[in-house]
Amino acid sequence: MKLYYSPGACSLSPHIVLRESGLPFTPVLASTKTHKLADGTDYYTINPKGYVPLLELDDGQRLSEGPAIVQYVADRVPERKLIAPWGTMERYRQIEWLNFVSSEIHKPFSPLFNPAMPEEAKAIFRERLRGRLQWVDEQLQGRDYLLGNAFSAPDAYLFTVANWSKFVGIDLAPMPTLTAFMARMAARPAVDQALQAEGLKK
Repeated sequence: MKLYYSPGACSLSPHIVLRESGLPFTPVLASTKTHKLADGTDYYTINPKGYVPLLELDDGQRLSEGPAIVQYVADRVPERKLIAPWGTMERYRQIEWLNFVSSEIHKPFSPLFNPAMPEEAKAIFRERLRGRLQWVDEQLQGRDYLLGNAFSAPDAYLFTVANWSKFVGIDLAPMPTLTAFMARMAARPAVDQALQAEGLKK
């Protein structure tokens, strides 16, 4: 398999899950700025959407969208318990979290990285994100991870997007439970490996 990624982008989530899975894969850098690969290949010829992540399977099929990719990867190695079996309530809770992180946290970050977005508008998005992250902080109370005391795929997604806070002026210090979660995640070997592979940690 090949994972097309850009350092620190939302593709870090499936990158972490792939490392947790133990499945063999090749990370392929796809710049979100130039939309080209290291060898000059136009990334749009691989993914017409132009963004990461994209997982290319060994049979040539391509799967996009992070929440879909992490479920696919996790289902390949059920013994790792990265996601609950289909049909269980726990699985639907994990899908619920993947959707919440996607729509309510990931998406509102986008305007904050847009240099053309007026500061007045950015202030509105920051306030909305603070509210969402504060809610997550409350949900994490008494838990090590989103679904309890065991890591699962949604944790990788939350870690990835919440980590962007420091780049856009959102302080997580008033959210001690979320802050502790972030530190717990950063200490996981698979997370450390993914961060190092993407050049985000020395």
